[in-house]
Amino acid sequence: MQNETHINCPECGTHIDVNDILKHQIEDAIKKEYQAKFLEQKQALKDEQVEFEKQKEDFEKKLNSAKKDIEESLRQKLKSEIAQEQGDLIASMQKELKEKSDKVKELHVKEGQILKLKRDIEEVASKAKLDAQKEVDTLLKTEREKAKREANDANELKFKQYEKQLADQKKLMDEMKRKHEQGSMQLQGEVQELAIEEWLQDKYPLDSIIEIKKGASGADCLQTVNTRTIQNCGTIYYESKRTKSFSNTWIEKFKNDIRDKNASIGVLVTEVLPNDMDRMGLKNGIWICTYEEFKGLSEVLRTSIIDLSMALVSQENKGDKMVMLYDFLTSNEFKLQVEGIVEGFTQMQTDLEAEKKAMGRLWKKREKQIEKVINNTINMHGAIKGIAGTAIQDIKLLELGE
Repeated sequence: MQNETHINCPECGTHIDVNDILKHQIEDAIKKEYQAKFLEQKQALKDEQVEFEKQKEDFEKKLNSAKKDIEESLRQKLKSEIAQEQGDLIASMQKELKEKSDKVKELHVKEGQILKLKRDIEEVASKAKLDAQKEVDTLLKTEREKAKREANDANELKFKQYEKQLADQKKLMDEMKRKHEQGSMQLQGEVQELAIEEWLQDKYPLDSIIEIKKGASGADCLQTVNTRTIQNCGTIYYESKRTKSFSNTWIEKFKNDIRDKNASIGVLVTEVLPNDMDRMGLKNGIWICTYEEFKGLSEVLRTSIIDLSMALVSQENKGDKMVMLYDFLTSNEFKLQVEGIVEGFTQMQTDLEAEKKAMGRLWKKREKQIEKVINNTINMHGAIKGIAGTAIQDIKLLELGE
């Protein structure tokens, strides 16, 4: 259909749309015809108006001249005649004006017809293009569906083969992943154990860090706290767990290991906390924390053991102080203070890592965290000193200045 409405110029070979040329020719012819008629009628109306104005002016001149010549005795008669003549003239003028108004209306109607004819031509051309496009779309859709059916028929067996290979590959990968996870669980636990031991050895060179060998009964690591003046202030027993879920049976087993080793405090470092705990805390006499919290907690517990050992060395009210210190160390107040200090250390550690990227923004935040740690340490030292009295040595940095 598209080829029937197009021709090629014999001279230059240009592709010409016949419908488009005919449409423009019809539009131009109609437009020129009605515009010429409109201009002719408009000019005729203008000439008639000029002539009317001229006649009106001449009539008024004659009327004024007649008025001057006619005597007063004929005024009434002239008035009557003039009134009659004016009435006829006005009626004639009104009739003439009505005729011209009808002609103007007729011109407006013809302009409207021209616009309507133009819209009709555009609608016909648009409908022709739309019908041609629909035919092309239908043909393309038919060809695409045909090609798709042929491709599906040709590739059906290949798709089945690929699906079978993918299913076999997925089954093999799942099996390898399961074996890898079984082997890596033990490796991950050993990595955390080694990290705990190395950190304790580097942090506390005076302490004795004893590794519990694989296959031997007991937990993973035993820390004997030493100072420059006192040996074996106490022991901290560490157990490392790195699994996807927490088991409550670990606590009872760990408590038995603590009794076998006669350790002072037990710390269970786990990747997953119990369901009733959202952070580090004391549960059934065992401190439970994550690896990030373990560093701050170990420092606080070690300090507490040293303070307790110094209190034991003192002979002043030895029994009462031991009871009071034990009650304090196992109280909720001490737990909250330790948690506050550990939270401060943990947050400081996290912020120090992020500080490399945004040093200036974190200065104020670090001041608040360090202030929190210092305040908790002062409170803990003051509480212990209030119980033990002069047996606790003064720390100048924690005392008020003069």
